[in-house]
Amino acid sequence: MRDILRSVWDEPRAADPPRRVWRDWALVGALVPLALLEGALRADLADRAISVLVVVALAPTLLWRRTSPLLMTAIAFGATGLTSLAMGGEQPEMYTMAAVLTLPYALFRWGSGREVVLGSVIVLVNVYLSMVAADIGLSDVVGGSAVLSSTIALGVAFRYRARARMREIDQVKLLERERLARDLHDTVAHHVSAMAIRAQAGLATSASSPEAAADALRLIEAEASRTLAEMRAMVRVLRRNQPAELAPNPRITDLEQLASRPHTGPSVDVEISGDLDGFPPAVGTAIYRLAQESVTNAVRHARDATRIEVRVTADDTSVRLRVRDDGHADATRPTVTPGYGLVGMIERAGLLGGTCEAGPNPDRGWTVTAVLPRSGLAT
Repeated sequence: MRDILRSVWDEPRAADPPRRVWRDWALVGALVPLALLEGALRADLADRAISVLVVVALAPTLLWRRTSPLLMTAIAFGATGLTSLAMGGEQPEMYTMAAVLTLPYALFRWGSGREVVLGSVIVLVNVYLSMVAADIGLSDVVGGSAVLSSTIALGVAFRYRARARMREIDQVKLLERERLARDLHDTVAHHVSAMAIRAQAGLATSASSPEAAADALRLIEAEASRTLAEMRAMVRVLRRNQPAELAPNPRITDLEQLASRPHTGPSVDVEISGDLDGFPPAVGTAIYRLAQESVTNAVRHARDATRIEVRVTADDTSVRLRVRDDGHADATRPTVTPGYGLVGMIERAGLLGGTCEAGPNPDRGWTVTAVLPRSGLAT
């Protein structure tokens, strides 16, 4: 039990709480006139002026409920507690007062463990004293407790749902890093093997042909430079203990296979232009993987699609990939929050110093665009 309480107390705040957005201002902007309107129209409202004043005064706390949940909860429930004492134990019975329930939700959704514990004490003390002072019936106690508990449970559920998604996204990123590490590992192994063969050839011919040995050293130096460049790209990229794949890494020229593969879905048209010589193997493999994932997503999610265009253009500094389909976006296709496949694509492009973006077209269809530096090294 002590460990559980300690883990709750040490629970960090939820990551990246959104600050004030237009919906918050709209909520406050609607709450104030509604409170004034309710105060003017309700004939059964006791202490009309105080009740309306409390709701209007507490409305701005909703603007900071995510960034300062404990402070806003303490202000709101402290103010309602003092108001209840001033009104002889009666709580402001305005319907618009229900907006205050967003504060316990925000406390359990965004607050740290210590804030949750302290805020819970404030809320429970306020509710308990109000019940005792007002001498309300059992049905009201049960109903109020159910509403408050539901609000808290909703905040906890959304908090841990968001955490579970973050864990899944981190896992996707890790898997993509491992996949990239395997590709780079095979590339580096190829360079090292070539260096070993050149060294053996140089040793074998050094006695009879010193010029051949010098040529071998120059080739070894070139291979070593390329190997070092690939190794720098592997910094902080982890790899699981899995057997290396024996098949060669795919290259940009292998994109033609995407067009020739058998399937019953939309046709795939591949067009490659520009200078494709001198690419690091990691860049060619990444372009292929990004195009492959994009085509797979289009076949899976683009409803009524008849054509998928894959365009690769290379210049002196970068290589650009564009995959576009003409289908209707599926309801499960992410539009704001990226799906796990897109997260992996963005992660792979970022590891090589590039970018990857995806989104709907103005008319119909979906486009994935990736830009990787020709050197393939993250800046």
